[in-house]
Amino acid sequence: MKRTQQGFTLIELLIVVAIIGILAAVAIPAYQQYTAKAQASEAFGLLDGLKADAAAYYHEKGSFADYAVPSSATITGKYVDTIEVTATSPLTFTATYKATGVASAIAEKTVIMTSTSGQTWGCATGTLAAAYRPKACGG
Repeated sequence: MKRTQQGFTLIELLIVVAIIGILAAVAIPAYQQYTAKAQASEAFGLLDGLKADAAAYYHEKGSFADYAVPSSATITGKYVDTIEVTATSPLTFTATYKATGVASAIAEKTVIMTSTSGQTWGCATGTLAAAYRPKACGG
């Protein structure tokens, strides 16, 4: 009598489980870094909106003295807790990420952007690691 195989052997199942485990061990850290970088990009989007308003203010007034964020501006987000403005020369925007609800790599970190003319903006390091900043900001 001829016997036909009715399923997978135990060793075949163990090999499949091991392969899935190895793939997960490689994929999870890469996904966590991707998530943190995506969340970190929110601050740069919010700061871009403020930079445009600040540049218009500078070109109208000739300095950043008495600059204040307009009441219609968005200065918080899903991942950004606050954006603080220091209206001296240079004008400084400091974005701080939330402590909870964000990737641990960016929690409570800061991004600092400065300008002396309203046209050229510099990215000070803040406490956000370079791996999570855009290329234009040293990332």
